[in-house]
Amino acid sequence: MPLSSIFIRITIASLLAASALPAKAATIVAIGASQTYGHGVSRGEDYPSQLKKMLAEKGYAVSVANAGVYGGETTAAMLSRLDSTLGSDTKVVIFQPGRVRDSDTDRSDNVKEIKQKLAARHIAFIKIPNSWFKDFPRQSDGQHLTAGGYQKLAERLLPSVIDALKKK
Repeated sequence: MPLSSIFIRITIASLLAASALPAKAATIVAIGASQTYGHGVSRGEDYPSQLKKMLAEKGYAVSVANAGVYGGETTAAMLSRLDSTLGSDTKVVIFQPGRVRDSDTDRSDNVKEIKQKLAARHIAFIKIPNSWFKDFPRQSDGQHLTAGGYQKLAERLLPSVIDALKKK
């Protein structure tokens, strides 16, 4: 066999092997207050954890970071910690602004600035409307979701997250 044929076969084999390597996993960051954190349920029952499992079942090798805060948090606080929650591999941010608080005076401006920062970094933005929470089972406090409620939230988010990952 001529040397050029051997070289071509080795090159093709190398290219095929390289294409079989898994792509670097993307990171999804869920940022918000206690509903994102998963107040009142065990770790792993919060919606970011359940979303990660659902994505894995669909073949997506992603990391889902839970950047929720246990206590109530304003959009101003979320904006102030946004940069520190994002990595270079962040492809999607799921944002849950929490309930409206009197101290959250610049809420719409803060959300707008969060969206602008993410757009500048080519990170998809998915906002969970507070109205979604009325559809899901709640804990005895009447506010936070049960593990089943967080599962339903993850199920509702799944198509939007998959669409965002496909676009990135």
